[in-house]
Amino acid sequence: MSEMICDRIKVIDSDTHISEPEDLWTNRISTQKWGDLVPHVIFDDEINEDRWVMGGKKFMPTAGAAMAGWKSPPPNHPPTLQEADHGSWEIRERLQRMDEYGMYAQVVYPNVGGFGSGNFLTLTDDALRLECVRAYNDFLIDWTSVDPNRFIPIMALPFWDVQACVDEMLRAHDRGHKGVLMTNQPHVFGMPRLTENHWDPLWHQAQDLGLSINFHIGSGDLTQLRDITVDNGRQAAYAKSTVKLFLDNSNAILDVILSGMCHRFPGVNFVSVESGVGWIPYLLEAMDWQWLNSGCREEHPEMDLLPSEYFKRQCYGCFWFEEASALKAIEQWGSENFLFETDFPHPTSISPGPNSIARNPKQHVEEVLSALPEEDLLNVLQRNAARIYHHEV
Repeated sequence: MSEMICDRIKVIDSDTHISEPEDLWTNRISTQKWGDLVPHVIFDDEINEDRWVMGGKKFMPTAGAAMAGWKSPPPNHPPTLQEADHGSWEIRERLQRMDEYGMYAQVVYPNVGGFGSGNFLTLTDDALRLECVRAYNDFLIDWTSVDPNRFIPIMALPFWDVQACVDEMLRAHDRGHKGVLMTNQPHVFGMPRLTENHWDPLWHQAQDLGLSINFHIGSGDLTQLRDITVDNGRQAAYAKSTVKLFLDNSNAILDVILSGMCHRFPGVNFVSVESGVGWIPYLLEAMDWQWLNSGCREEHPEMDLLPSEYFKRQCYGCFWFEEASALKAIEQWGSENFLFETDFPHPTSISPGPNSIARNPKQHVEEVLSALPEEDLLNVLQRNAARIYHHEV
């Protein structure tokens, strides 16, 4: 019997999350100075579960995103972290789950601060916001230090202050962070749009440091999720909302390519995280056709590549549950621009359990990707992520 793919290739899981421990910020930020404004956890009698308090206001449940292996469908979730899969927050358990899933290394993203740090804007003091970002970044380095070979930490950014972003990128990079988490919709928070020159110092710093810019879904407008009610059809509404979020990053890819960002910053890699890849072939074909059909080549002669060629040079997509659509994308555009992820321990992660239709990721990889040539497998499962995040395997 031939060796399984995940046994012969050290797979890099390109999107996972840490369910932040309850004392992350209270252990690192002075409660004597800031009091209850520091993010902390309370037991909320109204919902009969633990939840975060941010800036003195009740916020998300502590285990709201720790759904791996849970017994009922989302948006239901464990009432406490202790009742969730401990791999969502405890490092030794995480390593054990990675071994069970056949994942050698993981790229790690946050939850509480938001998938683009937007949740910190509920804090009214700029100094406290920055302390919260720095505390998270320092925590993630400490958490992953148990085995740095198996984790790729991605830094949060204080995106509301570009100079603070530039400074924090250097500080976090020096501490060991391998990439940058950035909102795909800064205008939702009252900031300039992604395509405006306001953000150029950030892209320059990323290019100088060799850091990728990672757009995680759900990093912008989340009003659609807040509209989910307990009325009939709650699960269907949740399913609809999450699929819409998957597609949000297509606009970010349009922005970075058609605005000329890729042309002006050729050394920056842009990663679309937790968005799937089946939509990418259509987007690339549509961008090329419209670019030529609309006379953009004459209007922007400085952009010497087609949109799809800029994508091929410096953009990437991540997929997890997709099967035929992922294989078709790889077959059509090659394997150099796609990454594999599990999204552990989120509600849509490929984490088997009593309520999930997911297979063990090791089995999922075997059944979905085994038709690919070995070079393509190495690219998708390891080499692309290793290159983007400068991670030695």
